[in-house]
Amino acid sequence: MFKKVAFTMYPVENLARAREFYEKTLGLKISKTSVEGAWVEYDLPGGGCFALTTLAEGVKPSANAGGSIAFEVEDIDALITRLKNEGVEVKMDTFHSPVCRMAVILDSEGNMLMLHQLK
Repeated sequence: MFKKVAFTMYPVENLARAREFYEKTLGLKISKTSVEGAWVEYDLPGGGCFALTTLAEGVKPSANAGGSIAFEVEDIDALITRLKNEGVEVKMDTFHSPVCRMAVILDSEGNMLMLHQLK
């Protein structure tokens, strides 16, 4: 019945600020934007789509909303060091599981992001 996750979307209050974080700080490349500019999509190289929007009326960005996205990264140590140096808030520093290493950061709007690296 289900084929795949079509996209993961985060609400943002300031789209320009959020775009700067995702494009300049994290290096994501835009794949699509809506005509009115209230929806931005980033297709990820290994598959999947991440979107930002100001259209989610009544939904506030939050690190406690329950849902989050986990981005697979090549070198979590180097990335966390760079993000800390750039002033990005690290909510949970790198921790280990039997199969991966993860860290949790907050985006410019207060949404939680997981960074994930398989062992």
